Amino acid sequence: MANGPAASNDPSGDDPDGPPGGSGDGSDDVDTSESITEGSLVRPLFHLAWPIVVIQLLQVTYNVVDTLYLGRLSADAVGAISLAFPLIFLLIAVAGGFTTAGAILVAQYTGAAGDRSAGQVAGQTISFVGILAVILGIAGYFYTRPALELLPSDADTAASVIPLAADYMEVIFLGIPLMFGFFVFSALMRGYGDTRTPMLVMFVSVLANVLLDPFFIFGFESNPLFVWLGLESLEASLFASTGFAGWGIEGAAGATILSRGVATGLGLWILFFTTRGPAIEVEHLVPDLEVIADIVRLGVPSTVEQTTSAMALITLTAMIVTFSPPVVAAYGLGNRLISLVFLPAMGLGRAIDTMVGQNLGAGRSDRAERAVWLAASTGAGVMLLVAVIMAVFTEPIVSVFLGDVPDAPATIAHGVEYVRIRSVEFAFIGVTQVILGGFRGAGNTKIAMVISMLTLWVGRVASVFALVFVLDWGATGVWVGMAVGNVLGAAVGVAWFMRGTWKEAYIDRGEAEPAAVGSAED
Repeated sequence: MANGPAASNDPSGDDPDGPPGGSGDGSDDVDTSESITEGSLVRPLFHLAWPIVVIQLLQVTYNVVDTLYLGRLSADAVGAISLAFPLIFLLIAVAGGFTTAGAILVAQYTGAAGDRSAGQVAGQTISFVGILAVILGIAGYFYTRPALELLPSDADTAASVIPLAADYMEVIFLGIPLMFGFFVFSALMRGYGDTRTPMLVMFVSVLANVLLDPFFIFGFESNPLFVWLGLESLEASLFASTGFAGWGIEGAAGATILSRGVATGLGLWILFFTTRGPAIEVEHLVPDLEVIADIVRLGVPSTVEQTTSAMALITLTAMIVTFSPPVVAAYGLGNRLISLVFLPAMGLGRAIDTMVGQNLGAGRSDRAERAVWLAASTGAGVMLLVAVIMAVFTEPIVSVFLGDVPDAPATIAHGVEYVRIRSVEFAFIGVTQVILGGFRGAGNTKIAMVISMLTLWVGRVASVFALVFVLDWGATGVWVGMAVGNVLGAAVGVAWFMRGTWKEAYIDRGEAEPAAVGSAED
């Protein structure tokens, strides 16, 4: 357990490392309506959660835009990015756990008062994860093709889909450090209680991706953007003068990386040269073994959780590629649509890890528990409504992502069946994500790891294997097996949470008085 809580308890409210939005001594000048550790739970939960939902929507927009444009290129290209994602996620997960650890520590140090600053923890997280990102990017570039060759692919999939996936992944891995920069920035700001600033940065990045994607993929030949805008003659003139026909699937990866780089640059500028977020100084980047030890202790379980999650997705992918290309493409399309459905639940889950972290840091375990139950019930209700909408309008939604390309009708039919079956688990997704966020915010990353592993490996991988290869349900077995995971995760998570063993803060608050404020607004 860490020694020495976070921010100094400056009664003036001007402590640059203290939580934004009020004083640190619990005095009457605090605006408790916007406080994470005092007053209403609904307002700070909402103010934390809705920008996170928007951020995740914008994150998904990267994939959706790629899918939308690559669906005009070929169904094989859509299948390729569905194969690429789990392998990319595997290496991202290795460093992603340490990003989560940084957010947890920043939240608890912001909620407490003491002699270690949230800025110091943030600086150590940036430098530690930055070094990992460079190493993982290099490793990922060289392991891409050998890893894909290990997949037991259908002959058509091996010939037409896997080479495209390799082309996409190699470009992505070269840009991993640029992608990681924004992930770190967003996590640290969330732990501090500011989710709006990362949302605005992400909006700029996504706008850049939307504008770059069609040009990087198609250039000035058969570019759907020119068709939609009625500018075919301009496109013909530009192609005649430049001869640029785009870079295909590699162009989609390049546009994503360049856009992520924009977000990383803006994020680092905000952390180091503005008053928003933890006050990070250059000296905070110099390795501090005590802080790094805390990051590693918290981060390793989260890294194991995310890595085993990635391995579960890879195992599922290895089973999926034994099917024909339309099933593979439908799996990719369905997952991208369902990733949109996850957004409200993910927003509440990430808001809860900040609220639990800051309230435990401030000695308010009762308030932390009430926040979790409020978020879980809200998440279940919202996700149930989303399930009804998705079940009713599945076919027109799925059809949007494929143009008049080979195998489109078969892909759409499989995709519709997949999404409708998965809608059964949506309410359970809301509960699972919030409960996991509560455990992480408390620093109980080992418990979150165990629940996630049960959800994916028992709930999904084992179920899909049994239904497909034992009971011979075919593609329908994949869709049904995928829906089991979060039902199991919600049941186990709620039972474990009710034991109450998570209520002790990870950091040592010592003799410090609890900080009264952690703004959800700034």
